[in-house]
Amino acid sequence: MLGDSLSAEYGLRRGSGWVEMLARRLAAHRPPWQAVNASISGETTAGGRSRIAALLAQHRPAAVVIELGANDALRGLDLAATEANLAAIAQAARAAGARVLLLGMQVPPNYGRAYTEAFATLFRSVARQERTALVPFFLAGVADRPELFQPDRIHPNEAAQQRLLENVWPSLQPLLG
Repeated sequence: MLGDSLSAEYGLRRGSGWVEMLARRLAAHRPPWQAVNASISGETTAGGRSRIAALLAQHRPAAVVIELGANDALRGLDLAATEANLAAIAQAARAAGARVLLLGMQVPPNYGRAYTEAFATLFRSVARQERTALVPFFLAGVADRPELFQPDRIHPNEAAQQRLLENVWPSLQPLLG
């Protein structure tokens, strides 16, 4: 799992985030799988791109889930760079023999229609170009429910974590073989 605060349990009790729930599910799978959470709060796609080679060499994953891009948007970073970084991460993972799942993100409409649409589109573009599986919107069923967010209104709370896992699982399960 290569992600940002949404996957790094920001503001949550340790062990209560969706990646930890996934790890428990995978451990019960036959044969059991191990989940490695390499997520860092505040991570951008550039940061993920700079770390992916070392992570792949260290962990030799069979599958890589990429949950990055939200911090790029929050910082108003160039979308072409975000797209290139995501593509490079996916390429590196595939070259290392891993199957790839990209988790799409969206930004609120206050970013302007052009930016909002372009940001959402870049995930579909990378998935198509790099032949990866895609969850179109990682926060589906959460983003429109204020009660599922921490007081910062950015990070999903503990009650949202099961939904996040259920958003990912149908696309991840086929990659596990």
